[in-house]
Amino acid sequence: MTLKHWKSETGDDGIAWLCIDKADGGANVLSGEVLEELHQLIEPMAKQPPQGVVSHSGTRNGFVLGADINEVTKSENPEQAYDLIRLGQKVLDQLEALPCPTVAAINGFALGGGLELAMACDYRVALKTDTRILGLPEVQLGIHPGFGGTVRAVRIAGVRPAMQLMLTGKPIAVSKGRKIGLVDRITDADGWRDAARALIASRPPKQQAPLVERLLNLSIARPFIRNVLIKQVAGKARKEHYPAPYAIIELWSRHGASTRTGYEAEARSIAELMCTSTSRNLVRVFFLQNKLKSQGNKSASKVSHVHVVGAGVMGGDIAAWCALRGHTVTLQDREQKYIDPAMERATKLFGKRIRNDADRAAATERLQSDVEGAGAARADLVIEAIFENLEAKQALYEALQEKMPAGALLATNTSSIRLEDLRVGLEAPKRFIGLHFFNPVAQLPLVEVIRCEDTEQEALDIGFSFVKGIGKLPLECMSSPGFVVNRILAPYMAEAMELAESGVPLVEIDRAAEAFGMPMGPVELVDSVGIDVALHVSKVLGSAMNRPVPQKLADMVESGQLGRKSGQGFYRWENGKAVKPAADGSGSGDDIQDRLILPMVNEAVAFLHDGVVADDDLLDAGVIFGTGFAPFRGGPINYARERGVDDVVA
Repeated sequence: MTLKHWKSETGDDGIAWLCIDKADGGANVLSGEVLEELHQLIEPMAKQPPQGVVSHSGTRNGFVLGADINEVTKSENPEQAYDLIRLGQKVLDQLEALPCPTVAAINGFALGGGLELAMACDYRVALKTDTRILGLPEVQLGIHPGFGGTVRAVRIAGVRPAMQLMLTGKPIAVSKGRKIGLVDRITDADGWRDAARALIASRPPKQQAPLVERLLNLSIARPFIRNVLIKQVAGKARKEHYPAPYAIIELWSRHGASTRTGYEAEARSIAELMCTSTSRNLVRVFFLQNKLKSQGNKSASKVSHVHVVGAGVMGGDIAAWCALRGHTVTLQDREQKYIDPAMERATKLFGKRIRNDADRAAATERLQSDVEGAGAARADLVIEAIFENLEAKQALYEALQEKMPAGALLATNTSSIRLEDLRVGLEAPKRFIGLHFFNPVAQLPLVEVIRCEDTEQEALDIGFSFVKGIGKLPLECMSSPGFVVNRILAPYMAEAMELAESGVPLVEIDRAAEAFGMPMGPVELVDSVGIDVALHVSKVLGSAMNRPVPQKLADMVESGQLGRKSGQGFYRWENGKAVKPAADGSGSGDDIQDRLILPMVNEAVAFLHDGVVADDDLLDAGVIFGTGFAPFRGGPINYARERGVDDVVA
């Protein structure tokens, strides 16, 4: 037989080694062609079984990353999707049914269909790593496991571990996989073949869920667990917005991971989900994320030492995040008393994100207080994060450029001031860029990489490389008032203020936005970012775009009502949460939604007209990852197209 994606060899000991190495040179994914070839390989083994079968990867960086998402998007209707899913199920059923021991050798990421392939084997050997490489992330694409994973995960790991994997979509480390039964042996790069041989020779009992988990899977217990799971999911996602997690719960509740009925039900369920607008838009978001990551050219200039000036909430948290991600960081401010709170927040961040004591100590050592600013002379990148004042920033730049080494890059974290104004007086203005982070830095993934018309591409490339290197998503945008995120949020928040002024209850305004799919309503958002910050942005954008500044914001700042940080804003805040009155339903939800959302859509189109971003895909990506715009709607431009441009205009 002719094989493009698999290689097969049988050793003297009678063990068949099946190596997946997808022909196009990309990541290993389970396309229809890859699955067909696997079927051709294992079909004759059912009649003439070898001593054992080991499935492994021919690529260094991973086992199998999942099903081929490009094929997922091509299914025009549920029947087409069902045929693709059943092919995968049947091939993995064949693998599981082989009358000889089977082993999956996991040398890196085994996600989605990749982990489902591994679970269809009798045993799983994984290379030792702290990276979280095992997962069932399909829910993030609006679907659920489809190659038997909803059944096998429960049978191997148990109800609670399997549901945690499937409902969150978050990957786990191999050590956790070992604890819950997904991994039988952990080994190093030189020992996986011997570990596989040993499992085939000894044939230990296959992993199955512990007794307690098997009891939870009984039909008498499932309704109670189902209600608990639905309550947990409902607190994070609405069924009408994200049906996939609810479908996972229903599948298990009805079939209890039955091998007799579960696979067919799984295939029918995922086939329906694959053709929903939610799934198609979440797949779009996946590709948009990759597009953000693909911006820029590979830069020869590496950023090792980062010097941050300004130890406030933004500057301090940027410094801590850079140290967490491996950079040497010096943090400068006028006095040590301004730096100390930032160092305390960094300690909390490291404690939360780093489990290993030695690694935590190393991150702590990488972050250094630097009142005198000596670190600027050693830095590859200097990030200015002081308060929003043009003259103060310009004076700082004048002092910094005398210290900075040749070739070092200067960037600003300004949220509102045009770069053309800031760079006046710089010796190398074309190498000056914006790196605009968002608060809280540790949680929000987007960083706006801001340029002027004549900014050097090399400076931008260093910026892109740095942002991606610290695990963030860069969005290239032109220097303009508010850039992208603040500019698109401004009309959204302003309309919320207009609605409030006209008597619509605050909680109704927020509820309408959340019903659309926003992570929080605009009133709560203003409170969260700070009334003073919102006022400042309103003034900057109001001046640039001839918009009125809401008087209510100025009055609240004057009276010290700054939102969450002062305990009182539009809402009263307790323990970091807004205390909201009950909604009475007095507002018209659809009308409120249109008044909130359509100004954002209108502003998004204006971005494209003004050339702030290169294309509509990047714009949609930036708005989703920068503002939390309902991901299942695919971004404001995509939403306008799906709704109908004529309807939006009307």
